[in-house]
Amino acid sequence: MSETTITPLATGTPADAASGCCNPLPAVGPAAGTDEGARVARRADRLAERLKALADPTRLRMLDLLARQREPLCVCEITARFPLRQPTISHHIRLLREAGLVAGEKRGVWSYYWATDAGRRCLAALEALA
Repeated sequence: MSETTITPLATGTPADAASGCCNPLPAVGPAAGTDEGARVARRADRLAERLKALADPTRLRMLDLLARQREPLCVCEITARFPLRQPTISHHIRLLREAGLVAGEKRGVWSYYWATDAGRRCLAALEALA
């Protein structure tokens, strides 16, 4: 077995340590704590929520199914197309709704769902990446 020798890094002077090893980066974008910074943070949070919703293959398939329909689909029709039980389907739909990708309405005892414009745009953007 060969021996490995570790050479210590050269240490700078105490003045180098005080000033840091790098030049500070220039500020890019809005500063935290400003109205613009808060707006950018909210937008990033909303985008992260949508990306989390789309990261699951089942939810992505559900959104695609809803986006291809001319009319809203009943939850029973959605459930019939997936090898999952109704409570699991409802959980996935709830996450898509919270992300603003799907909307729905109650008609009697049944709920009907459709892809929102934002959901369709997200699908188009993902398809452009594929």
